[in-house]
Amino acid sequence: MALTWSTRESQGAAMRPEHLDEAVPEPADRQRYTRALASARDAVLSGQRPPVPVRSPIIDSWQRVRGHGLDPDRGRDVDPVPLTEVERRRQRCGLAGDPVRTLRTGLLPAADSAGHIVVVVDSDGRLLWREGNRAVLRRADRLGFVEGASWGEGSVGTNAIGTALVEGRPLHVHATEHYVGTHHLWTCAAAPVHDPRDGRLLGAVDISGPRDTAHPSMLALVSAVAEMAEARLREAHRDQLDRLRAIAAPLLARMPGQALVVDRNGWVAASTGLPPIDRVALPAQLDSQRVWVPAFGDCVLEPLPEGVLLRPGGLGTAASARVVLDFRGARPQLSVHRDSGSWSYQVSARHADVLACLAERPAGCSAADLAEHLFADPTRTVTVRAEMSRLRKRFGDLLQHRPYRFRPELDVSVLR
Repeated sequence: MALTWSTRESQGAAMRPEHLDEAVPEPADRQRYTRALASARDAVLSGQRPPVPVRSPIIDSWQRVRGHGLDPDRGRDVDPVPLTEVERRRQRCGLAGDPVRTLRTGLLPAADSAGHIVVVVDSDGRLLWREGNRAVLRRADRLGFVEGASWGEGSVGTNAIGTALVEGRPLHVHATEHYVGTHHLWTCAAAPVHDPRDGRLLGAVDISGPRDTAHPSMLALVSAVAEMAEARLREAHRDQLDRLRAIAAPLLARMPGQALVVDRNGWVAASTGLPPIDRVALPAQLDSQRVWVPAFGDCVLEPLPEGVLLRPGGLGTAASARVVLDFRGARPQLSVHRDSGSWSYQVSARHADVLACLAERPAGCSAADLAEHLFADPTRTVTVRAEMSRLRKRFGDLLQHRPYRFRPELDVSVLR
């Protein structure tokens, strides 16, 4: 059942922080807000319309969790995985080392003194690290909020960790905003951490504590520390590209024609005979001597330490390729399937919108047509041409211009 309503002043607009949907109200409103949310949650559990406004991430999560049939009183058992599995996940999550040290040391001093604990989870919501105030850790033990436990929405309902992972943005969940009743004595703020190389979700960092310890700065603090961890990952990636560049320089200096050296995520370390380009889309599997790259067509591939050497073998045609633009996940994804292999690449919402428009108009679009579609303003052609230039650099073997369109020999579909 979809729940929608309009906010009226008589419902107490002060209870809903319209300016920041991720945060809870200021302390002066919090007690009233908590009582009001309890009645709203009861209404949603019975399939009714909430009597008061609810922040959109919370109501969306309540509806998702209710659809899963989760017990609102107890949730599901959160039996932790063995410590050997926890350690395996620590090593594979992409946060071990400098990123997790940044997450823990950036939050622990403030969290401990404020009566909070710091938790780091992987992309599945599985608790991997937990530290902080000793008394609160004991309370967390009784709740099952321990290393190895699953804190995704499917297990424990609406909560800062699981819901921030689903929403892909920082979120504060307070008291009766939690779906499961046993969590109503808690307040939590969490922020997701993404891999800057490919946008992949690595996990999240969370501050949790008793609900009377809630503070307006919780969300800002956890968000800032998550950004610091992503900055550490960017620094590590720059160091990796520098190492790859040192390998590439003498190699490319004696190589005729076009060539480029990229890391395993397609980021360009160095090139020769080609216009500047930041990144190319690589196939998921790099186990063939010849690969098809959308910016250049058929390429010869040679493995290098921490990367690959690509030599375009002339722009190949995209004949017999099937192209799928998939909007069903958290982020749009473009996939190309050919006899020689398949690859997938995440695209921004703006680029996905442009590609979907082109897919629906096989005869092609002018810059003015796309400007009308994107901005309802056909004069914004300069912006459109800049976006199309970026798209053609990345997917040049799929697209044509004058007019802009997918190559006619492609089988293009859109999944929504």
